[in-house]
Amino acid sequence: MGNEFNANDIFDIAKQIEINGAKFYREAANRVDEEAHKQFLTGLAEMEDSHEQTFADMQKELGSSETASMTFDPNDENALYLKALADTRVFFEKDQPEATMKGILTSAIAAEKDSIAFYLGMKELVSQKAGKSRVDDIIKEEMSHIKMLAGKLLEI
Repeated sequence: MGNEFNANDIFDIAKQIEINGAKFYREAANRVDEEAHKQFLTGLAEMEDSHEQTFADMQKELGSSETASMTFDPNDENALYLKALADTRVFFEKDQPEATMKGILTSAIAAEKDSIAFYLGMKELVSQKAGKSRVDDIIKEEMSHIKMLAGKLLEI
């Protein structure tokens, strides 16, 4: 296998995805007219900020085997690779929807699904010793986002 990752690597990417999500929701809030929608989207951005902190806190709890480098990577190319994936695959700028709540929520659900698919794939690159089970915690958090977004979409 060319590259193997550890839970620490995956938490780094999870934090970046949350940053991208917060930006997505703040930009979306600026594009809707109805104040209630603006507040909802701003609340989602704040939730993404909170999830970034949650992932940072979870990352601090990792053991040494979950943070140990799995491959020789003196130029930190694994981290750059993961950041590039987060910046281009989940909450990517081109995915900004029209200025309707239905379009915004539909795009957000698609981005959350993409993030889950990403984590499921990355989970296969993390050994048990390197914290594979920690990736499940991230996936559960992302699944809760989809439930909440889908509920709001049904209201509209």
